[in-house]
Amino acid sequence: MENHPFQTEVRQLLDIVIHAFYSDREVFVRELVSNASDALEKLRLKQLTTSSVYQPERELRISIETDEEGKTLAIADAGIGMTREEVVEYLGTIAHSGTKKFLEAAKESGDAKDLIGQFGVGFYSVFMAADKVEVTTRSWQPEAAPVRWVSDGQEGYELEAAPDDTPRGTRILIRLKEDAADFAKPERLRYVLGKYSNFVGFPIDFNGEHLNTVQAIWMKNKKEVTEEEYTGFYQFIAHTDSKPLTHMHFSAEAPIVLNSVLFVPEQNPEMMGFGRTEPEVSLYCHKVLIDSKPEKLLPEWLRFLSGVVDSEDLPLNISREMLQDHSLLHKISGIITKRFLKHLADLAKSEADTYEKFWRQFGRFIKEGVVTCWEHKEALGKLLRFESTFTEAGKLTSFEDYVSRMKENQKDIYVLYGASRAQLEDSPYLDALKARGFEVCFFTEGGDPFVIDSLMKFGEKDIKSIDRANLDLPPLDNEAPDAPSLEEASAKSLTDWVGGLFKERFSKVSISDRVSSAPAMALQGEHDLSPEVKAYLRAMGQEVPETHPEIAFNPRHPIVLKLAELQQSDAETAQLLATQLIDTALLRAGLLDNPADLAENSQRLLEKLLTK
Repeated sequence: MENHPFQTEVRQLLDIVIHAFYSDREVFVRELVSNASDALEKLRLKQLTTSSVYQPERELRISIETDEEGKTLAIADAGIGMTREEVVEYLGTIAHSGTKKFLEAAKESGDAKDLIGQFGVGFYSVFMAADKVEVTTRSWQPEAAPVRWVSDGQEGYELEAAPDDTPRGTRILIRLKEDAADFAKPERLRYVLGKYSNFVGFPIDFNGEHLNTVQAIWMKNKKEVTEEEYTGFYQFIAHTDSKPLTHMHFSAEAPIVLNSVLFVPEQNPEMMGFGRTEPEVSLYCHKVLIDSKPEKLLPEWLRFLSGVVDSEDLPLNISREMLQDHSLLHKISGIITKRFLKHLADLAKSEADTYEKFWRQFGRFIKEGVVTCWEHKEALGKLLRFESTFTEAGKLTSFEDYVSRMKENQKDIYVLYGASRAQLEDSPYLDALKARGFEVCFFTEGGDPFVIDSLMKFGEKDIKSIDRANLDLPPLDNEAPDAPSLEEASAKSLTDWVGGLFKERFSKVSISDRVSSAPAMALQGEHDLSPEVKAYLRAMGQEVPETHPEIAFNPRHPIVLKLAELQQSDAETAQLLATQLIDTALLRAGLLDNPADLAENSQRLLEKLLTK
C-alpha cells in the first residue's frame, strides 16, 4: 500500500467542502450517481469505437447497496473505470478535477458553497457525509490492473492494488459519519434516489430491486411516445390520478440544447381555494435533477405548469443558488415560454374546445402575463378570450376574430368594462356603437382594465374604451328619425347653466349624439383612471387622483327636453332634476363616490314634484 499526500489545493478544497455544504447535504448521492451514469455513457461510446473493451458482456447498470447496521453505502457502476494513473490524476491532483479553478473562483466570490459543482469537483462532496471513502476501480482497457483508493478526506490517500477478479467499472464504498448515518437507511436513500435520479438513462438496482422504472420520455422522439405514456408520466410527476388537459413535448438543438415536456392540469388549483400555485417544472441536465423547483426557470404567470426541462448546456453540478443568476437559465426561460405560447396558439386553432376549457381555468394567468411580460405581450394578446355584443351569452371570441368582423369605416377596437354581461348590455355607452354597427368587447373581471391598458393595441389597431370622452367615431350613415330635439339656443343655455352649477366637478357639459337610450351619461377623460383601477388603489391604501369627467346630455330625450323647460320656469326643480340625471349617469359609469347623495336627492325631487 502506498501513502500519498493530497496536493495543497486539494486539501484546501476538501476543507471547504467538509465545512461549507451545498444547499442540501443529500446531493452528494446525486453527484455520485451522476458520475456513475457518465462513466457508463463513456463506456458505451467506447464500445462503438473499439472492440477491445474489458468484459464487453457486462451489463451497463448502476448498483446501490445500503448497510444500516454497518452505516455504509456503496455505489457501483459497470462503466469506463480508471487506471492507476487516472485515479491519481482525478482524485489526488488538480490536473482534471478543476480544483485550482474552483479555489480561484471561491476566493473571488467569497461563497464557496455556490461554486462546488461548477468545476468538476462533485466527487469530493461525498466527504460531506463520509468518514472514509474506498474507491475500487478497473479500467475498460484490458491490460490495466485494478486499483483501490482510500481516504478520510484529511491529509491524503492510500493507493493499492485491488483483487484480480475486480470487475470493470467503479465501486465507491462510503463509511458514513454519525450525523449522516440516515443515508444508510433504505427508506431515506430510496427517497433521495427517487428525487434526483429517477430518470437516469441506465438501470439502477437498489438493494437488489430495479428502481428507476419511469422513462425519461422528454428525451425520446415525441412520435415514439403514446398518449398513455404521457398520461402516466404526468400522473407520476404531479402525484395525481387525473389526466392532463394538454401537453407540449419540445426539443431544440440551437441556440441551446433543450428537451422538455410540459403539462397543463385539468383544473386550476388557485380557483379551488388552494392559494398561490408553486412552480412544478423541474430542471434536469442529462436526465439528472438539478432543481425540482427552480424559481426563475419560467415566468410567474406560467406557474400552473408541471413537467421537466432538460438542458445539456447547463453545468451538471450547478448549485441551486447559482441557478438564479445564471444567464443560461434566462435564455432557457425565453425559449420555453415562446414555444409554449405557440403551443397554446396552435391548440386554439386545432382544438378549440380544449382551448376554451384551458381559458376558463387558466385565462387569468394569461392576463397576468399581458400585464407583467412585455416581451411576450403580443403573443399573449392573441390568446385572450371574451364575450362581445356580437356573441351569444357564454360564447367567447378573440381579438383576431373581432378584427375580421370590423366594418370598413371602423379604425379601432372597442371595449367596455363592467361587473357582468347583463350590466354591460344595459349601458348607454353602447348606443353610439350599436347605431354604427360596431362590435364591442365585454370585459367583466376586476383586473381587465390593467390588462387592456397594458396591451394598448392588437396588431395595428388601437384598443379604445367606449366610456371615454375622446372616442372618435365616424358620422352615422343615416340620420335619426325626426323627433323633438333641443334647439341650438336651448341646448347652449342648458349646458351653460348646468356647467355653472357643477363647474368644480366636470371638465365639460355637452350635448351629444353618443347617448340615445338614456337622458345623460358620464364620459371619462383620455387619461382618467377607470373605476376598477381606482378601487384597486383604494384597497391598497394609495391616494386616488381626482378626476373630472364630462357630462353629455341626450338632446332628444323627453326628460332632457323637460329639464330645458324647467330651467327657464322653475330653477329649483330643474336643479334637483339635473342633479338626479347627473348622479344617475355617474352611478352607471361607476364614478359616483357616494351613492347616498343620489338617494337623498331622489327623495328631495319626489317631495318637490308631489307637493306642488
